[in-house]
Amino acid sequence: MTPPLSRPPAAHVERVLCVLAHPDDVDFGSAGTVAGWTAAGTEVTYCIVTDGDAGGFDETPRDRMGPLRQAEQRAAAAAVGVTDVHFLGYPDGRLELTLDLRRDISRVIRQVRPQRVLTTSPERFWERIGASHPDHLTVGEATLRAVYPDARNPFAFPELLDDEGLEAWTVGEVWLTASPRADHAVDVTDLIELKFAALKSHVTQVSHNPDLETFVTGWMRQTAQRFGLPDGRLAEAFHVVHTV
Repeated sequence: MTPPLSRPPAAHVERVLCVLAHPDDVDFGSAGTVAGWTAAGTEVTYCIVTDGDAGGFDETPRDRMGPLRQAEQRAAAAAVGVTDVHFLGYPDGRLELTLDLRRDISRVIRQVRPQRVLTTSPERFWERIGASHPDHLTVGEATLRAVYPDARNPFAFPELLDDEGLEAWTVGEVWLTASPRADHAVDVTDLIELKFAALKSHVTQVSHNPDLETFVTGWMRQTAQRFGLPDGRLAEAFHVVHTV
């Protein structure tokens, strides 16, 4: 059983920003949690860094894959109550940790002004290597750098303030998905159908897998057991980092 957090996350926040590398990343790891947030009145915004053009399992032309995946992500977002979706348009599979990426994520943080940011862990998960796609690691690290120090520092990327009028903003906590040191579980048993609706919106990514629900349910049941939840419960897990 994973030890409880020494400092629990905020019980409720007004705004959350989810920064993920690819369309569908937020839904595999966090759609149930997001559905719970929106149901409680939290405004959730998605920022998807790449266009997803390296995904899919058929002969769809690459120039069509990006627009298809954007449409799928918007549909998936709507399934869990999210209507504000930003796409940064970086190439799928070729992300690098650059100042441009940090600036672009900082821009969205300053626009949305969230109290909580959800992103992927920048730490490689050796026991679940599939969770540690290079784009995931890069987005996690870039987002943490954007949270601290870039978005809160008025002198970082001064063009965001001088040219766009975006004032500095301090994020209070970051929730990391796919983390080898997860310390907080969210029971999403009662929201599982919304999660599946979101996942099934990603037709180009999951339609080839008839066992999707069985696989995801088993994975979430194991997570719940690891955190000591009652038998039959389903959970999503995070490493919560307090940044103030």
